[in-house]
Amino acid sequence: MRARLAAISLASYPGSVPSTLAQAYACQDAALAVWPDQLVGWKVARIGASFQAQYPEERLIGPVFSRNLHVAAAGLVIDCPVYVGGFAAVEAEIGVYVRAGAPHGKTDWTAASAADWVADMCIGVEIASSPLATLNDLGPGAIISDFGNNWGVIAGAVIPGWRAFNAELACETFIDGASVGRGTIAIPQTPLSSFAFALNKAAQRGRPLRAGDYVSTGMITGVHPIQAGQQSRLNFGSCGEILCRAVPAKPYQMQQANRA
Repeated sequence: MRARLAAISLASYPGSVPSTLAQAYACQDAALAVWPDQLVGWKVARIGASFQAQYPEERLIGPVFSRNLHVAAAGLVIDCPVYVGGFAAVEAEIGVYVRAGAPHGKTDWTAASAADWVADMCIGVEIASSPLATLNDLGPGAIISDFGNNWGVIAGAVIPGWRAFNAELACETFIDGASVGRGTIAIPQTPLSSFAFALNKAAQRGRPLRAGDYVSTGMITGVHPIQAGQQSRLNFGSCGEILCRAVPAKPYQMQQANRA
């Protein structure tokens, strides 16, 4: 946490990597308790098959903070901080805005029931970044403990008629003009499944989702390394595109909110 606040890189993981999900989320909760910013949502990511025996859940969550929630507009390039010398990547995602506060203690959400708690579904981006360049290699225990390897999300245009979309949305990610990944996602089924996981996991941790929270539901075209100074264009076909630029992270107390 000190490295994140100071915007410096780390040569190695500080201490022992949490060996269980409970230990990892305990680390995350300890950091959340003293972090100097408002929690405004969550990122969701899949846990790889090679780690699921040790960390037996299909997904993980990490916090999104107010200063790092950006709102895109057509033609606007969003500057997103990344840790120089650490890990940094850009990911095309679908975002969900929460319609109403989730009931305390409800942990049996499904994709179908979660749909009623969606205010809007939009195209989006996650900026994954950590002071530790090897964080992803260490697995979910390390990732969860370090805020889910999240350092920003961008909410783009709302997907028109998303409830009746019932189709695959094609996406493509470009960095400095070169295509680095393509993918498709089933709308609305896949984002709703991820959203349901976030509803359940947050409730299990005593942090039920609140009205207005934003949930970034997982990568579509891949996890694409990016360096400070590089620019990315994330295209979602007829649903629009998002432009962003990686910039060096600054010490957190000095960083200003960056919302369009």
